[in-house]
Amino acid sequence: MTIPTQSPATQQNHDLAAQLRDSRLKPGLKHFIGGQWVAGQAGRTFDAHSPVDNSLLVQVAEGDAGDINRAAQAAHDAFQTWREVGGAERRKILHRIADLIEKRSQEIAVLESLDTGQAIRFMKSAAARGAENFRFYADRAPAAGDGQSLPTTGFLNYSLRQPIGPVGVITPWNTPFMLSTWKIAPALAAGCTVVHKPAEWSPVSATLLAEIMDEAGLPKGVHNLVHGFGETAGKSLTEHPLIKAVAFVGETTTGSHIMRQGADTLKRVHFELGGKNPVVVFDDADLDKALDAVVFMIYSLNGERCTSSSRVLIQQGIYDEFTKRIAARAANIRVGDPLDPDTEVGPLVHPRHFQKVMSYFDKAREEGATIAEGGVRVGDTGNFVRPTLFTGARNDMAIAQEEIFGPVLTAIPFQDEAEALRLANDVAYGLAGYLWTNDLTRAHRFAHGLEAGMIWVNSENVRHLPTPFGGVKNSGIGRDGGDYSFEFYMETKNIAISLGTHKTARLGAGAPPAVTAKEVEG
Repeated sequence: MTIPTQSPATQQNHDLAAQLRDSRLKPGLKHFIGGQWVAGQAGRTFDAHSPVDNSLLVQVAEGDAGDINRAAQAAHDAFQTWREVGGAERRKILHRIADLIEKRSQEIAVLESLDTGQAIRFMKSAAARGAENFRFYADRAPAAGDGQSLPTTGFLNYSLRQPIGPVGVITPWNTPFMLSTWKIAPALAAGCTVVHKPAEWSPVSATLLAEIMDEAGLPKGVHNLVHGFGETAGKSLTEHPLIKAVAFVGETTTGSHIMRQGADTLKRVHFELGGKNPVVVFDDADLDKALDAVVFMIYSLNGERCTSSSRVLIQQGIYDEFTKRIAARAANIRVGDPLDPDTEVGPLVHPRHFQKVMSYFDKAREEGATIAEGGVRVGDTGNFVRPTLFTGARNDMAIAQEEIFGPVLTAIPFQDEAEALRLANDVAYGLAGYLWTNDLTRAHRFAHGLEAGMIWVNSENVRHLPTPFGGVKNSGIGRDGGDYSFEFYMETKNIAISLGTHKTARLGAGAPPAVTAKEVEG
């Protein structure tokens, strides 16, 4: 697919991309271990490709168990001093990281678009959110260890929190820079050290983040980066005895593997996994606003978003008209060059994922659904897919049960509130849910019954950083956000101080028992 560059802004992005290819990508990507950029011990590399045309983008050092061991040891050694660094000093360093992210935001956005195929209009926002994540946790670092005073009769109890130790962070390929900051920033604020393994399909921005943290003055060994594949580097990280916890964002099956791999060393795990999130539209809703939210939450970020509303449940009386409006909007979405600011949907990240998404078009037809819009690739090269809408669908179809993770929406009708709630909950996942109604009582009632970790009423996904982020069922374990992240990265310790007023039971303080003749003879 040949994609013209039309606007001056697009040309500027391509010029910067060409410079970055020569200066940053042409030499290849290395690991960052103990404050040093190093090649893999075995000397192997793998290729990462451009989603636009699947041409070679960069060669990447392929990490293995030896590289993970070096990184885990570096993180372990650095933890002995980083844990003692005061929260005020950690705050300064994390703010410097945020400053540098903001300074290099255009570079981050261009590299992220090159690497993932995400439209640059969204990657600019992702870079800004990365800086915001560091600032948010920077300001919480001084109080990260705070606990509670819990007095009782005869005792002063107080609790405190202490960093758990070196942690493994495994991040996905959809918005890798932002999601890396979302995991790494609270770990550093808590006083933990990190070994980061980014997804092999999108390794570029992790290298830039490591550079930024090093430039900001993060002590050597506090953050370590090892590239590689899940079945080798990832497995070694989740099994390593020096790694005390693993934070993972990705696919549900992989989360199950990580849990098994970490079992022998009793690792704490935090999983943000898949979703098949419902957006429920009642006939009393503000349908114009609901339409905007439905279209945005499935087709933005190429549909490669864990919180995307990939099932739209629409009340029967408005189903036909509302799906026609979705189809019209989907047909008008601009698919193309991810470096063009006007592009709304870029190419999917990898040919394997592209083929997976494409396979659901035949599944939909086989199951009896209608492809009301899309259902085709765009162009002859690259991983471009037309935004797609399935209508006439049932909740038992594969297109309604399985996470497609692309710009693909399944529309299902319902009669009443009871049926809507049953359909919404009738999946293995439970990450997010969205509800559109002007009935306040129903909104609360429905939200209470919905099996999901996060619910938005009359809104798309609008994150407030102090709130808990995470899912139920097959969508994850644990919560991010605010102090919820510290609950994962820190251990809570209780200390009880006696006031000297309680009495301890006395054992063995009385007269010794008489010795019997039998005991003497024995």
